[in-house]
Amino acid sequence: MVDRSTSLAHQPSLLGDDEPAHLALPLHALRRTTLSGGAWVDHLPGWIAGSQEVFERLLAAVPWRDEQRPMYERVVTVPRLLAWYGASDPLPHPVLEAARAELSRHYLPELGEPLATAGMCLYRDGRDSVAWHGDTLGRGAHDDTIVAIVSFGTARPLLLRPRGGGASLRFAPGHGDLFVMGGSCQRTWEHAVPKSTRATGPRISVQFRPAGVA
Repeated sequence: MVDRSTSLAHQPSLLGDDEPAHLALPLHALRRTTLSGGAWVDHLPGWIAGSQEVFERLLAAVPWRDEQRPMYERVVTVPRLLAWYGASDPLPHPVLEAARAELSRHYLPELGEPLATAGMCLYRDGRDSVAWHGDTLGRGAHDDTIVAIVSFGTARPLLLRPRGGGASLRFAPGHGDLFVMGGSCQRTWEHAVPKSTRATGPRISVQFRPAGVA
């Protein structure tokens, strides 16, 4: 397998964002879109200032790994790099600790529990992707829950569609943006990051979830 990750940290930044990382905007500025079936999404562009510094730290410090999964009658390599931080694991940047704490505080009235874990995906270029799915390996299969995504790097389309068919919605979380899927979204809707044939820079997605949701 060709390793496409080793040269990413050496690419010069074209994003012009080198201020110290901090949570720049209050969560009451979130824009909510109500979906069908009790699902909703929140979006807050530019939530994290200094996101380029965070991106470069995560690119270099996170123990990114390949993962293989069975598909039909063969085993395939997942088309992105992955990392996972449990509830008791220190996160690789202090702004992520602050983000998880603020998200837990803000969504506690709706969620009833804090966000605990942090999954991470590194999309190295347009060949990396994630197929249509919902986070239903845990409690998301039968409970309303929240998956809060913070994006760093190049914006990539994030598509959502109702389970069972229907028109898809297109979002494109950018550098430092917050995108939250809530309510019944994981079991009544699906989401995907499709492949792209265009020249596409790397993107890191950080997904905060409650315990037991995967």
